Amino acid sequence: MESLWERHQLPLYLGAALLGAGLGFGLPGLAPWGEGFLWPALAVLLFFTFLQVPFRILRQAFRDRTFFLAAVVGNFLLVPLLVYGLLPLLPQDPGLRLGVALVLLVPCTDWFLAFSYLGRGDMARALVLTPLNLLLQLALLPLYLLLFFGEALSAYHPDPATLVGAGLVVLLPLFLAFWVQGRPWGKALASRTAYWPVPLLTLVVFLVALGHAGLLPGLWGHLLLLFGVFLLYLAWALGLSLFLARIFRLPAKAGRTLAFSLGTRNSFLVLPLSLAVPEADLAPLVIVFQSLMELLGMVFFVRLVPRLL
Repeated sequence: MESLWERHQLPLYLGAALLGAGLGFGLPGLAPWGEGFLWPALAVLLFFTFLQVPFRILRQAFRDRTFFLAAVVGNFLLVPLLVYGLLPLLPQDPGLRLGVALVLLVPCTDWFLAFSYLGRGDMARALVLTPLNLLLQLALLPLYLLLFFGEALSAYHPDPATLVGAGLVVLLPLFLAFWVQGRPWGKALASRTAYWPVPLLTLVVFLVALGHAGLLPGLWGHLLLLFGVFLLYLAWALGLSLFLARIFRLPAKAGRTLAFSLGTRNSFLVLPLSLAVPEADLAPLVIVFQSLMELLGMVFFVRLVPRLL
């Protein structure tokens, strides 16, 4: 049975995004607070999301090779082809195109889990898929960039510190939730906090908007076009997930998890990486805008995906 928080997810997330963006524009001195508290808030969100997952069923999820094949085909074959098809819609600005490619090529490994939970996906499969997605994207992202942009980016290397931080924000909450579930009081805590992911994700949405909205004026001339490209991506990602769920005959919950995996992108990982790429001044701004667009898109995914699957 839905809680009051879950019934009002859409206005909560929209309100948080608008409030954070308004404060970010009006009081730019607050932006460092949004950036500073974002990763801890995300870690807390993931902990209470993981706490709702019965880890004893993970072994069964590992056996679902069909789901993982569908996820790999979707995320690392069909999505890159889709991104390659979207790039010609953009101006020739290298930073603009690089930002779009960076943020759309790699699947999310953090709030994908929270949205899968809120969208009634299969959390066991989502948990097992997360490290697979992370490892494959680290291996394949440089290859994708080289294929899309040529030798100009052949020297691109991810920042190890960034990768470690992205891994810890997922792994530490995961291990802590696993430990808590083994305590005598773990089940009671999980039951009492079952609705907590919704207000916590509301806080994360607010912090993302607060910390990064001040960067968006640099994109004014491209916002409408980027809005269309990212909206088109979300629509195609949803269509691809429905297609793959039918082709691979996935159960409803597995299909929902696939939809959130294809729909969410790893902006937290690639945003710091984009700063190290030469001649890509617009790339970080593009990634910030995509993360805000994605948050709003996932609000609708949470309502729409369970009805379609």
